Amino acid sequence: MTEAPPTSEDLLGLLRGVIDPELGSDIVELGMVRSAALRPDGEAVVTIALTTAGCPLRAQIQKDIRARVGSAPGVDRVRIEWTEMTQEEKTSAMAKARWNISQREEDTSVGPTTRVVMIASGKGGVGKSSVTVNLAAALAARGLKVGVLDADVWGFSVPRMLGVSGRLAGREKGERRVMVPNERRVGDGVLRVVSMGFLVEDEETALMWRGLMLNRGVQHFLQDVAWGDDLDYLLIDMPPGTGDVQMGVAKLIPRAEVIIVTTPAVAAQKVAIRAVSMARKSYLRVAGVVENMSTFTCDHGTEYPLFGEGGGEALATDAGVPLLGQVPLEPAVSAGGDTGEPIALGSGAAAEAFRAIATRIVDEAVPPTEMAGCSARMLQAAVAALDAADA
Repeated sequence: MTEAPPTSEDLLGLLRGVIDPELGSDIVELGMVRSAALRPDGEAVVTIALTTAGCPLRAQIQKDIRARVGSAPGVDRVRIEWTEMTQEEKTSAMAKARWNISQREEDTSVGPTTRVVMIASGKGGVGKSSVTVNLAAALAARGLKVGVLDADVWGFSVPRMLGVSGRLAGREKGERRVMVPNERRVGDGVLRVVSMGFLVEDEETALMWRGLMLNRGVQHFLQDVAWGDDLDYLLIDMPPGTGDVQMGVAKLIPRAEVIIVTTPAVAAQKVAIRAVSMARKSYLRVAGVVENMSTFTCDHGTEYPLFGEGGGEALATDAGVPLLGQVPLEPAVSAGGDTGEPIALGSGAAAEAFRAIATRIVDEAVPPTEMAGCSARMLQAAVAALDAADA
C-alpha cells in the first residue's frame, strides 16, 4: 500500500493525539505545537513550546510525539525542537486545561493518563476478541489496572471470555448517574469490564440496532462509565470493519492507538490493511500488528500452517509498523474463552505468545504514562477536588 507523505495538517492531526499528562489536554489545543512539517529527506521537524523548560513530563511528551509522528508513512525520523511559552501563553494554556478538566465527562470519562488501545480487524473471524481478552489478562497479571470495553455491540463475547458476569451497577455523581464496571482481580492487577452483555437479559439476546444506535451505545460506555483516573490501559474490542463505531471512537478519543489483528492468510491481510487506512485517515497511530492462529503444532511436534503463512508480516511491512507477535493455533485458547479463564493466565505456547506481546506493548508499542514530578501530582489534586465538588 502506497500512501502520500503527510502534510503539515496531517501531522497536526496526529499530534492532537498527544496528551500533556500534567494538563490533561492535547498539545495542539493547548497551543504547545509551534509548527510541524515533513522535509523532502523524510525528516519530520516538530517545534514544541513547553510551559516550563524543566517540565518533568517532557520525556513522556517526547516519547508520544516520536511514536505518533514516526508512524506516519514517509517519515524516516523525527526531530523535536523545544522552546518555552510566554507568560501569556502559559496563562491561556492553564485556563484551557482547567476548563477541560471541569468539563471532562462531557467528552469522555476516561482519565487523561489512561493509554487507550483499539484492538481492530478488517474482517470477522480472526480472533480479535480472543486477542483482546488475553492481552488484557496478561497486562493485569503484571499488576496493572486494565479496562476492557466490548465495543462489538452486536457480537459481544467479552463477559464470557473473561469469566465476568452480573448487571452493571450505578452510582450518583453530582447530578448524573454513571455506570460502574464489573471487576475481576488478576494477581495484583485488576480488570474493569463493560459490555452490552451486562445489560441484556441473557447472552442469546439479539440486538437489532442500526449504525447510529450502535455508535451512541459505545459513546455511553465512554462517557457514562466510572472507569477511574487510575486506569493504566483501556483496551477496546472493536467490531470488525471500518464503520460507524470505529469513526465514533476515533472522534471521541483521538489519542487512541490501534493494534490490528489478522491471520496468516493473504486474503485476511488484504482486508486488514483497510483498518490501517481507516486509522490513519482518522489520525490514529497504528501501534502494531498481531498475527493470530499462526501455526498448529501436532502431538508429534510438527507445525502446520493451516491458515496460510506470512499474512501478519506482510501487513506489518505494508503498514510500516512492528509485528508485535504471532499467536499459535491452540484448542486451549478457545477452551479458555468458553470457560472464562484466558489462556494468557495459564501455560503453553499461546500463553507465552500473549504474555510476550503484552510485554512489547508496555515496553515498546504503548508504554504506560509516567506520572512523575510534583506538577503531575497537581493535576491529580485538581481532579480529586473537582470530583469531591460533584459528589
